[in-house]
Amino acid sequence: MTASAPARPPAQGVIAVRQLGRAALAAASAAGQRAAGALRRIARATSPVTSAVTALGWLVLAAAAASFLVSALLGWVEFTFLGATLLGGLLVAACFAFGRATYSVTIELNPRRVVAGERALGRMLVVNAGRKTLSPTRMELPVGAGLAEFTVPRLAPGAESEELFAMPTHRRALILAGPAVSVRGDQLGLVRRTVSWTDRVELFVHPQTTRLLATAPGLVRDLEGQSSSIITDSDLAFHALRQYEAGDDIRNVHWRTSARTGQLMVRQYTETRRSQLLLAHSADTSGYASDDEFELAISIMASIGCQVIREKTALHVVWEGAMLRSRSVTALLDDSCRIEPVSSAYPSLRDFVRMSSRALPVPSLVILVVGSLVPTREIRAVSTLYGADTVMIAVRAEAGAAPGVVKVGRTVLATVGRLGDLPALLDRTGR
Repeated sequence: MTASAPARPPAQGVIAVRQLGRAALAAASAAGQRAAGALRRIARATSPVTSAVTALGWLVLAAAAASFLVSALLGWVEFTFLGATLLGGLLVAACFAFGRATYSVTIELNPRRVVAGERALGRMLVVNAGRKTLSPTRMELPVGAGLAEFTVPRLAPGAESEELFAMPTHRRALILAGPAVSVRGDQLGLVRRTVSWTDRVELFVHPQTTRLLATAPGLVRDLEGQSSSIITDSDLAFHALRQYEAGDDIRNVHWRTSARTGQLMVRQYTETRRSQLLLAHSADTSGYASDDEFELAISIMASIGCQVIREKTALHVVWEGAMLRSRSVTALLDDSCRIEPVSSAYPSLRDFVRMSSRALPVPSLVILVVGSLVPTREIRAVSTLYGADTVMIAVRAEAGAAPGVVKVGRTVLATVGRLGDLPALLDRTGR
């Protein structure tokens, strides 16, 4: 077998070409970075001007440039006049954007919290806080998904203009009003200069709720806690007596029975636990037949949660998006305004309840609020997450359905057709 010849080193000319190429690439990269930096600085410097030009304005500017180019290439004088006309119109439009305003704008909502269907009004107060008279201008105020437009008249120093507007409160929602924006520009919409004067203001449109009976299930009065089936040697709920064993606390000896039987007898107790209520609302769109049914479910959840808070019972409220605050009725209703329909956030209803409550204490009562399209087998699957000491009630919102209560395994399933049926249905669950 013959040995292979050793590789020859590259010629000096090849090495020089490679080095020259690397140097050229490095120089090109550095030049590109410098050019990009210069363009960014130019963009920042000209942004106050370029940001005021609308899409239509840029289209007019491009048409003017194209007209001048055609005139230069083909020698058509008509395109020179066309380009000059377009460019002149853009320059005239830019004159409308000049000027400085000294407004002081305030947005007030009265009230800030309403129930769906109630009326809410807004007020925008514009004051000339400067020393010069301000010319008329246009104010735009986003209200939810809409846009309110107001014409502010000519204002002398210290003068004010008040505008009233109505808020859309026919459905539960979190409505944002603002920011108030003053608009300067031409009538054709080539140039538009805006200045924001306020922050956003929130209007909470709470869901409709109904008052529940104080004895409704889950609204537990437990100053000492709820008894469980676990036997312990020290608690409050007495269970039975047993013979004394080494190590038992002498304070638990029942002396009267010990004297009668001739043997030391000690007390046993059933363990008591502080009630923990878990209120889970499924917002998955696959479980609801309509938007009205979805809103009915939120009203059911809010009604139960508010009554539990009034009863001073430990409560956790969850949905697919987050955990709702439950320190007060107002906080719970405010957070319920933020609930939005979700799609396939969890593989199943059981996974949603398991993942949402895994960091919470083991509940003594679970109330699950779902829509009419949720299969009964999924409700039954949720009950397998908890032991025998945990009671589970499922409330199914089905708009227009007849109210009813059935037993699904260890779970009590209540069907609510309208919100007014809820108090009587919870009372019929028998807890």
